[in-house]
Amino acid sequence: MLEMSREEFEELVAEALDRIPPELTKLMDNVAIFVEDEPDPAGEHGTNLLGLYEGIPLTERGDWYAGVLPDRITVYRNPILRICETYEHVVEEVEVTVVHEVAHHFGIGDAWLHEHGYG
Repeated sequence: MLEMSREEFEELVAEALDRIPPELTKLMDNVAIFVEDEPDPAGEHGTNLLGLYEGIPLTERGDWYAGVLPDRITVYRNPILRICETYEHVVEEVEVTVVHEVAHHFGIGDAWLHEHGYG
């Protein structure tokens, strides 16, 4: 497994977020981004999950949406490091994962994301 400190990995996540166009990031609402080392091994994808979006997509929010906890986007450090062989590959995989999970916040589904290289 490629070695990278948590701080360095978190910086890559922040840089990936910075590369999302500002006209999109200003539309993001009530969402928090986290980095964790590992996903829940009992979860649907086990320890292979690279990122996870939990919440109510913007496209599904209505007048009833108020006072709820923020949506949560989690990027998992160790699974990404396990599949990458170079620093450049980590940078690319972090960006793809961040864009994938942010897209879910906007209501974009897996089929479209996979079709457009964000799977």
